[in-house]
Amino acid sequence: MSTLTRAEARNGRANRHVRSKPKGRPGTQKSIALTVLMAAFLIYTVLPLLWLVINASKTQADLFDSFGLWFGDSFALFSNIQDTLTYRDGIFLRWLGNTLIYVVVGAGGATLLATLAGYGLAKFRFPGRGAVFSIVLGAVAVPGTALAVPTFLMFSKMNLTNTPWAVIIPSLISPFGLYLMWVFAVEAIPTEILEAARVDGAGELRTFFTISIRLLAPGIVTVLLFTTVATWNNYFLPLIMLSDSDWYPLTVGLNQWNSQATGAGAQPIFNLVLTGSLLSIIPIVVAFLVLQRQWQSGLSAGSVKA
Repeated sequence: MSTLTRAEARNGRANRHVRSKPKGRPGTQKSIALTVLMAAFLIYTVLPLLWLVINASKTQADLFDSFGLWFGDSFALFSNIQDTLTYRDGIFLRWLGNTLIYVVVGAGGATLLATLAGYGLAKFRFPGRGAVFSIVLGAVAVPGTALAVPTFLMFSKMNLTNTPWAVIIPSLISPFGLYLMWVFAVEAIPTEILEAARVDGAGELRTFFTISIRLLAPGIVTVLLFTTVATWNNYFLPLIMLSDSDWYPLTVGLNQWNSQATGAGAQPIFNLVLTGSLLSIIPIVVAFLVLQRQWQSGLSAGSVKA
């Protein structure tokens, strides 16, 4: 081996040694900072849930006589659940059923409409398409509370207040969901696939339900999650639309129980309010866990395909 060749070999080994040298303190500091940040975020997320679980297991007296982040003298979770489900002839179950109806019809309908509209705006060209885009963006920027009073006045003219439709119909419109599906459909569905289906003689509805909807699955699940949470947590709209407690959702009903602790003849039932709050989050957690699997699998399939 010549002198030049041996020198090049030594230089190559030296370069590999430099490249393989692990990073020092800056990387370690960054990792520690991220770990601390994630720990703080975890505490911020888990602490309220932990507080709710602990205090839902206490009696009314223990709520004020014990530390908030530790159990009381007696474990009363199961008795609290029984009292919550039977209080006032089981009105909690009625509120739970109302909430499920509002979510299934309202959030499900909003997801369907957002999917159809977003797909149509993304893959079809028609006059006024740019104006529709501007209107949708403007609607996203308007908070829902700003539209609550005008919506109430309009529904009162149509004699729809104090009915389930006063909550369901406004829930069917989701400008953010429409915008999200619009943006997702532009990239998720290649135009060549649609053109090939049309050449083969498939109609637009058949193309949508056999081809496009499968490609839109991750976006549909995302919109469904957003609309489900928004409808489940909806408070202000049902508060002003409904006066009959039989049509209350859980949010308004539990607040009514909480307000019993004030005024003349107060009857505080904070233990039932906390237990009802704990029970009310179980369906939404289950929905997240179920839909999350479909969401992640759809995103993974799309990334592998890309």
